[in-house]
Formats: sequence, C-alpha cells, structure tokens
Amino acid sequence: MVFQLEKVNEAIRRRVPPLTSMPLPRSVDQRIFEKQWPVTELAPPPPGSGLKPVLGDAGAPLIGHSLDFMRYGPAFALRRFELYGPVSWAYSLGQRMVTLGGPEATSAALVNKDKAFSQGGWRKLIDKFFHRGLMLMDFEEHLGHRRIMQQAFTRQRLTGYVDQMGPTLREGVTAWGGQDKTRLYWLLKQLTLDVATRVFMDRRSGQEADRVNRAFVDSVRAATAVVRYPVPGGRWAAGLAGRKLLERYFADNIGTARAVEGDDLFSALCHARSEDGEQFGDDDVINHMIFLMMAAHDTSTITSSAAAYYLAKHPEWQERARAESLAMGEEIPDIEALEKLGTLDLVIKEALRLVAPVPSMVRETVRDTEVLGHHVPAGTMVGVSPLVNHFSPDHWTNPFDFDPERFAEHRREDKSHRFAWVPFGGGAHKCIGLHFGTLEVKLLLHEMLRAYTWSVPDDYEVKWDYVSLPVPVDGLPVRLRRR
Repeated sequence: MVFQLEKVNEAIRRRVPPLTSMPLPRSVDQRIFEKQWPVTELAPPPPGSGLKPVLGDAGAPLIGHSLDFMRYGPAFALRRFELYGPVSWAYSLGQRMVTLGGPEATSAALVNKDKAFSQGGWRKLIDKFFHRGLMLMDFEEHLGHRRIMQQAFTRQRLTGYVDQMGPTLREGVTAWGGQDKTRLYWLLKQLTLDVATRVFMDRRSGQEADRVNRAFVDSVRAATAVVRYPVPGGRWAAGLAGRKLLERYFADNIGTARAVEGDDLFSALCHARSEDGEQFGDDDVINHMIFLMMAAHDTSTITSSAAAYYLAKHPEWQERARAESLAMGEEIPDIEALEKLGTLDLVIKEALRLVAPVPSMVRETVRDTEVLGHHVPAGTMVGVSPLVNHFSPDHWTNPFDFDPERFAEHRREDKSHRFAWVPFGGGAHKCIGLHFGTLEVKLLLHEMLRAYTWSVPDDYEVKWDYVSLPVPVDGLPVRLRRR
C-alpha cells in the first residue's frame, strides 16, 4: 500500500487545474488550495473484504483543517471533494473525521439502513450545550420522542404559530426605519429572537430576552471551539454558562406552561401526547426547548439573511416577489395566504441551496460499515456535507448562479436526486421544524417587501463565517429605504 499511496500523492500533485474549478471568493487565500499534504489511509480494510481504504490527509500540525473549513466553507468542502472524491478523511477539531459528499454518499448515512451511523457525532460536539435535544438522540428513543414532539408541529399548531408571529414581525420590521448602511443580519437576528420568545414562550423581548439571545450564541459557537476546556474568558466556558442560564430560564417558567394549555410551543410540548399517551417529563421539555429555540432562531436568521442578500443582488427578483406581496393587501397573511406566495418559495429554496444553514451533519459509526465501497471503521466521526451536494454540476445547472427558477415545476432540479437538496437533512432525522421555519422566513420577507426596498453595491459579495453556522462577517450591510 505504500507504493500505491505514493502514486496517489503524485497523481494529486499533478492535477490540472491546481485550484478547485469553483469560482473562489475573493477572500480565499489560494495558497490554502495549492498546498498538498501527504495522503494516507484512515484505516486498512479487513483482509478479503474487497473494500477500499478512505484516503485523506491530516493538514497542518495540531490544528489540521479545522480553521480551513471555518474560514472557507463551501470552497474548502468542494476542493476536498475534487481531490479525494465523495469519501475522504481530514484531521479536524482534534480528531480524524470522514467527510461524505455528494448525493450517493449522503444517502448511505442519512438512510442508514444498517443503523451503523448514530448521532454520537453531534453528542461529542454539542451535548454539553444542547443535552438530549431531539437531534442528539438515536434509533428507538429518537423515534419515541419525535412522535410526541410531532404534536407540537401539526397543521393546526402551525396555523396558530403563524397567527402569533405575524403582528410581531410587522411591528419589528416597521420599526427598523430606512438607513444607508443597515447591518441587516443583526436586525434579523433580533427579530427572529422576538418571534421565538413570542411564539415559543408567549413573551415579548427585553433585557431577559437579550440575555437568552447571548446564551444561545455562546452555546452554538462553543460547539466548534478549538480549545475544548472551560478556560476563563474562552468560548467553551461561555457556552457552559449559557447552557446554565437557559436551563434556569425554562425551569422557572415550566409550572405556568403546564398549568394552562396555551398556543405557544412551550405549552404545546408540556401537553403533547403521542397516540400511546406518552408525554414529556419536565427535564425532557427543558432540553427540547433549549434545542428547538436554538435551531429555529439561528436557522431562520441565516435563511432570511441569505434570501435578503440575494434579493438585494437581484432586484428583478425582489420586484417580482414584492408584486405578489402587495397584491395580498394590508391584512397580515394567514398560513393559507403565505402558501400562495410562489416567488418567495422559489427564492427561499434557492437561498437554502446556496447557503445551507447547517453546513455539516455529524454522525458517528457504531460498527464497521462501508460507504461506496470504502471501509469506515466503528467509532469514526463522520460529517455529511450538503455543501457538496448543493453545488454538484451533475445535479444543478450552473450551480454557482442564483437561479430560483431551478425549483419551478417545469424544471425541478431538486428532483434530480433524493439527496441533491438537503438543507433540512433527511431520513429519520429530517428537521421536524422545517415547515415552521419556512413559514417564518416567508412571512418575514413578505413584511420586508411591503415596507422597504433594499440594495447592495454591484461589487459587494457577502463573506460567510463558518465557525459554527454561516454568519455574514460584516453583518450584511444594505441600503434600506422605506417604500
């Protein structure tokens, strides 16, 4: 195998072109993509298995490729796919991790026919901050909790949530005012927090909500800390403190939520029962609330930011969407009205493709398994990368272009493969709140379109920070003008 690895290394060194074929952002240091590290095997396949080893490299000493992905996101993921194919390994976050890219490799992990892939990868990364959230559970326990939680996301519940979030969004958007250089991301983040506290907890924003917001941010960012120890002033310590604050916040209010069945999500979880009559205990409700608020708050902020950015870059789509929103009149739309805003549907789906809110879905193998003929041993951390799927030229026409029509019925490029478009994951762990999140983002953009026009300079390109979830580094400055 030493001789074969030498040939692999030589073949990679001679690849033409030396840089990934994707259009690299101006912020990318091309030396990162030109640097070639020695290729090695993850582990030798079992004798006689006929399987191939997973190839990859460790990257820079000590830190490996951790900072490369945080800084370059899709560009780095696509470069790895170009070098090694759909199954590769890299040293990241203190350990060797296998990355699965492309629809077929994604299918192996998310369909998980042999139940070799557990949520242990997520538990290693974020359990201290989102302990026993639904996404961290496995197999039968996950299925049982999901059945109960589904009662909080029925059509009837979603209808009520939309009715609650409408006035909050209209009031919040109207209060922005027109500015020449508005940092839109931070406005959207505060607004989605207002929605979360209103719909999830039946409370308005204020100083308490600001503390909760800070706790969520600290908890999310702590999961990708390079120094994974509670050093005073460090990211890990801030995340642990944030978790404690969130636990106290929900524990102080659970008695009220159990006493009366309300329309908010907290109350819905307290009173939810499966068809077998099972319900959550207090600790389960608190754990799930912390996870759900984080998931809904952050992903809605990212998706609305990405959609707003592309509408600023493509004013013809902004005007097309605005025409549909204005045609609905002055009333705050209900769920049925929102579902008729077809242009926003296309724009949101394309924004989710170009900026996946969760850029990696983490798993851990609980037994030896194989992916596309490659041997992946038990105990391996695995990252499933939707970034590769969403830019695959085999499944998308001109994949780096903003083209919402690709989701229109006459094209439906997302149907090219079951896992070509996976912003919400797939399989048993597909996002339970995907309809809630989509409705929130659509209603938010609808209110923006009614109240404002917004733009960015022609030469402006947003840079996304992938330290945890994608965030615009500069806060997404836009010119916001009242209509």
